[in-house]
Amino acid sequence: MKISIRRSRRAAVAVALGSVLALTATACGDDGSSTGDKGDEGSGKGKIVFWDNNGGVRTDIWKEIIADFEKANPDIDVEYVGIPSADYQSKVDTAIQADSLPDVGGVGAAMLASFSAQGALEPLDSRLGKSSLNGKLNEDMVESLTAAGGGDGKLYSIPTSANNGVLYYRTDLFKKAGLDEPTTWDKFYDAAEKLTDSKKNEFGYTIRGGAGSIAQALDAMYGQSGITSFWDGDKTTVNDPKNVEALEKYAALYKKVTPAADLNNDFTKMVAQWDSGTIGMLNHNLGSYQDHVKALGDKFRGIPQPTGADGKRVQVSNPVDGLGLFKASKNKEAAWKFIEFAVSHAENSKFNESAGQVPANNEAASDAWISKAEPTKLAAAALTDGSTTIVQLPYYLPDWGTISKADNEPNFQKVLLGKMSAKDFLDTLADQLNDAQAEWKSQNG
Repeated sequence: MKISIRRSRRAAVAVALGSVLALTATACGDDGSSTGDKGDEGSGKGKIVFWDNNGGVRTDIWKEIIADFEKANPDIDVEYVGIPSADYQSKVDTAIQADSLPDVGGVGAAMLASFSAQGALEPLDSRLGKSSLNGKLNEDMVESLTAAGGGDGKLYSIPTSANNGVLYYRTDLFKKAGLDEPTTWDKFYDAAEKLTDSKKNEFGYTIRGGAGSIAQALDAMYGQSGITSFWDGDKTTVNDPKNVEALEKYAALYKKVTPAADLNNDFTKMVAQWDSGTIGMLNHNLGSYQDHVKALGDKFRGIPQPTGADGKRVQVSNPVDGLGLFKASKNKEAAWKFIEFAVSHAENSKFNESAGQVPANNEAASDAWISKAEPTKLAAAALTDGSTTIVQLPYYLPDWGTISKADNEPNFQKVLLGKMSAKDFLDTLADQLNDAQAEWKSQNG
């Protein structure tokens, strides 16, 4: 049975409406109101509101950047609102409906098409062309966000950083067990089994079963199947028999070599569990590197995802993150100044050193800390040395966020519990993706 994507989005927005109302009173620029019109350039002074799309995790570094900005621009006051990443898209969707958007917000590739399709974002090509940032940003990241905008060729978000999938492993546990580094999928599965002793609460792996589980599952699928394109013509490859087989093998790890709590773990719970326990391996991205350093010191490494038996590595794309200017802002001039400042050399370097991610500012990407942060250094090399093929996820589809989260995360949990087959799960996902692709092509030629 196919699910109506449009209907599911409206339902999600309706459910989220009540929870976002507490934010709306302070989320609309310097006068606390929003008219839902095209906004205004404003005076370039006064108050602006910034919504952080990874609140809690990035709150401290953003407050530091805001303090730097306000010191350099004493006539502008930035109000910070931190929103957990799992809640962010629904908060913005609801704010769009309620005419209560902030001036500036985190807008990564995964949610960009949805926001731009609703007319919520200001095109930034002209502002960037006149900016001190022009020519100083990573071209691939700019192109990625342009492509993710929905097909009109406009840039709606200024890139701040790129992430990449990483396999973190406990070097102390591997050494004690006499295991090789998990550089291949065969070594990964072997280590997951040999490091598990559930009676002692020791596990080889932690799998993501809660919020954000779909992207991690897709990464494991394509990494093992070796399929290098998300589309075969206008049909998705997610339910290719090789991907079905890969997901069956991956999902079978649950409770066999992983904690039972993984069923509901989002990335924060999963990372905290790995940092405080005796679990051999964790798939996440560069964003959790600093957490591991604080918890484990030198007892871990972060390496690129495993390769297949042929030595080739296939990964799904991780969304580029960025900052968007909301069209309804009444103080666009001040809001743009903030974006420009946040992506400047010093501030972008500071942000990404804290996050452990690859800077969008080319000057920041050359700073010394990159070579000292091993997972970031290895990830950057894997993306540029020809060893890795990236399967580009369809961030340009306005419904990608809904499809990859609300519509299918509960089904993935059913797969882990053995209540739904991997094939049925992937066939359902494929039907939704094929419908969304057909609709997008009908509107964009």
